[in-house]
Amino acid sequence: MSDLIPASHHGAAIGLDHVGIVGADLEVLARVFSGLGFHLTPRATHASGRTANRCVMLRDGGYLELMAIVPGKSSATLDRFLARGPGAHILALEVEDEVAARERLRRAGIATEVSLTDRDGDQPGAKLRFASILPPDPPEGRMLLVRHLTRDLLWRPDNVDHPNHAVALAEVVYASAAPAETMTRLSRLTGRPAEPDPLGGYRIPLARGVVRILPRTATEMLFPGATGCGPVVGLTIAVAASSGIAGGSSDPAHQAAIAGAATAGRLVIDAGGVALRFVDVPG
Repeated sequence: MSDLIPASHHGAAIGLDHVGIVGADLEVLARVFSGLGFHLTPRATHASGRTANRCVMLRDGGYLELMAIVPGKSSATLDRFLARGPGAHILALEVEDEVAARERLRRAGIATEVSLTDRDGDQPGAKLRFASILPPDPPEGRMLLVRHLTRDLLWRPDNVDHPNHAVALAEVVYASAAPAETMTRLSRLTGRPAEPDPLGGYRIPLARGVVRILPRTATEMLFPGATGCGPVVGLTIAVAASSGIAGGSSDPAHQAAIAGAATAGRLVIDAGGVALRFVDVPG
């Protein structure tokens, strides 16, 4: 019966909020993504100035957060992620009711609290505000639940217009040696039931986006040649179909990357330790 209850009433995740992609050098990471035709937000710092990020905001929801330690500073968390290798180590899921989400997790035996955070935005005087829940890290990396209180400051028209016409984060794909165990943990954290995936393993559908937990052999079918070391092996990015995958970008590096992928018979690109798969969607 729980599937019939609106997500806001029981604190379940409603969508993919963002994926955190960690690298050793933020500007190197940013050049990779801008070279693929993504528009990036200006550099910002957080964690008391110890870490910095730039983001790829996507029109239809979700975003990519590129992260690195600020030179001369330290971060035990990012050091731990980088010890495994650069790539996608963080998945944030959107909830409509953070208090209900906290209580849901507590009923599932996961003790956690709600944190309210203010950060400076990239416009004078702008303050980004959000509520978040950070459960203990599972073996699959980090997963948190988020509700944005100032969405309009992030998903602005000037932030979501990309030369490659990317519009949404459609899928987050985990590679797991034990898909059933990973599925159980992630289903409990999302508050959503899993179902069999056509490629083997499992999928957790959300109102916006899908989390897939696949055996390594299946991820190699989706992302051939992927070499990432992060828990999230790949992402599926939706691109407006009217533009085509190349998106009409005038960026030579972007065009070269797309052409190279097409020549190889696939549209999968290794970007900063995570594989990106581009798919056309209507609009």
